[in-house]
Amino acid sequence: MLRARRVEEHSLAADWDALVALTQTQISVVQLDSGETRIRQEFPDEEVLESAAARLRPILLNGDACFYQKALGALGYFCRELPLDTEWVKAARAEWRLRVDPSTPEESGYWVLISDTVTGEDQGLDRHKLAMAWIYGDVVHHDMERRQEGDAFGLFERFRGAVPLVAWAMVGTIELLNYIRALHEDGVLQLRQEVLDERMALKSTTWEHSGQVFFAPVGTEPPTNASTSLPKDWARLGKSADLSLPNRIWGTPTACRSFTAHA
Repeated sequence: MLRARRVEEHSLAADWDALVALTQTQISVVQLDSGETRIRQEFPDEEVLESAAARLRPILLNGDACFYQKALGALGYFCRELPLDTEWVKAARAEWRLRVDPSTPEESGYWVLISDTVTGEDQGLDRHKLAMAWIYGDVVHHDMERRQEGDAFGLFERFRGAVPLVAWAMVGTIELLNYIRALHEDGVLQLRQEVLDERMALKSTTWEHSGQVFFAPVGTEPPTNASTSLPKDWARLGKSADLSLPNRIWGTPTACRSFTAHA
């Protein structure tokens, strides 16, 4: 739930129709008066897709606790006596395998074939392998085997292959999340409220608190925890405080009484 909610908070998911459109290979072909044919595809910025892939990564890995198929397995157990829900789980499992982990190159959607005019060497790679080369060779890891496999095809072909995979993994994850929410509302699942309410993504990255600030010369004994009084030689920062010499600064936010140290 928590990782899926973080995926749901990603900017790509803000426009659902646009996200779904990215799961499909949409190509425009224009025939120019000169006889030249222009083939065009448009994608989100690579950095946007990269951050989405990072949020998805644990859901893609079968060794991770929140792997998509593990979540489906758990859901299937709780729905084992509910025929319609069991069918939904089976369909979701099959579509995930086809879209995210195809077993054959033919299921991947397309192949890219290249030829080196100097050496005469021919190479081909399917969309799924190109996508894996981008995700694990360029983005979340530096997997040398995958990187070398996709190297000859260039960064853009690897990225192009990854777009529909990442987009559909987001769609599948969010659909599963909403299905779990519906089962919770129907009483089939009993989820802890914090799983539904805990903040999973930052809307603002400005850090600001009200509180008191104390300072002391560098080398002064620091506080050992947030609940006891400050050691001696710590003074509260006021308008007349002299900070011209190196000092340690500590903040005590009024809401949580936590300490932050700055040399």
